[in-house]
Amino acid sequence: MKIGIYGGTFNPPHLGHITAARAVFETLKLDKLLIVPDGQPPHKDLPPDSPSPEQRLALTRLAADYMGLGDRVEVSDIELRQTAGKSYTVHTLARLHDLYPEDELWLLMGADMFLTLHLWREPAEILSLAGIAAFGRTEADTEELFAVQRDYLYQTFPQARLFTLTIPGVVDVSSTELREKLVRGEGASLLAPAVYGLILREGMYGTGADLTHLPLRQLRPAALSYLNHRRIPHVLGTEQESIRLARRYGADVEKARRAALLHDCTKKLNMEEQLALCRQYGIPLDELEQRALKLLHAKTGAAIARDVFGVDDEIYSAIRWHTTGHAGMTLLEKIIYLADYIEPSRDFPGVEKLRRVCYEDLDKGLLTGLEMTIEEMLGMGNPVHRATLEARDALKGLKG
Repeated sequence: MKIGIYGGTFNPPHLGHITAARAVFETLKLDKLLIVPDGQPPHKDLPPDSPSPEQRLALTRLAADYMGLGDRVEVSDIELRQTAGKSYTVHTLARLHDLYPEDELWLLMGADMFLTLHLWREPAEILSLAGIAAFGRTEADTEELFAVQRDYLYQTFPQARLFTLTIPGVVDVSSTELREKLVRGEGASLLAPAVYGLILREGMYGTGADLTHLPLRQLRPAALSYLNHRRIPHVLGTEQESIRLARRYGADVEKARRAALLHDCTKKLNMEEQLALCRQYGIPLDELEQRALKLLHAKTGAAIARDVFGVDDEIYSAIRWHTTGHAGMTLLEKIIYLADYIEPSRDFPGVEKLRRVCYEDLDKGLLTGLEMTIEEMLGMGNPVHRATLEARDALKGLKG
């Protein structure tokens, strides 16, 4: 197996890091990419106001998720777990070689690092443990520049395995410049949306945003930072569907968008984490909810939306009921329930008919959706939440 190792402070991890690593991954046909945030790099001190190691690790994981490589990319805390002293590449490579003794290791680095590689601690040992994949991100990183260093390294270290490439069109920004932009309220376009969202949520790099009054352009990345990457298209699709439904039926479009963006903010949590939030917020659970993970994220997500982002009661309620529905739903509750159900990435038997009905008659669409849910649950031998049955019965009464 060919494994790429990409180390750096990632303070913060930006699109330049992501696109360069992805390009090397594809060009070298790597099987796996390990991204390793530095503990304490030997060549520079971290700025005093830098995020904690745990925060940098979380940011890097979101950036790695954005690469779209699934389980082929992994963020390792091997250096962050080092409690004392500086993090030297040679030591990290030795430990990774012990973990992957039969695999072919490649160390990824930018042009600036490649040009000074011979000055690192134990360069001969580094070159015996891993091949070097160096990439250029700027116009100055020419093949002529790489060639001089390549020739020198081959002559000095005959065992060296070297691969260099210049990547056109890669975002060229330094982390220092980016940190300065973030203080000024700029730089969002240079980051994966979820990375920027977590920076906002935790006030890193002097952002200091008031989470209870975020404009939509900042609420969106903040909401996405809660999600697994594969769920992001669904949430963005729900936002777009909620806009269309709100306009069709005269609901508040702004509220629909905010509810849609936050409706799955706790979806990735496991049962233990969901129950902990229920205890924290005093959320009562019935017997079915105590053992059905799928039902809990609506309640806990609504609690987070109100506590962290200050949503009003109407938005809170729309998130709260988007999974089960209930009798006597408000217009916004119906819109979020159905937008979640029929957004463009949904693909199941009957979804096209359901979409059509929803735009003809909202209550008829809601009744159809509820009946489809009930039929599916019963077909799988699963219990149906009483709120869903009550919602169906109430609509049948209205239609009757």
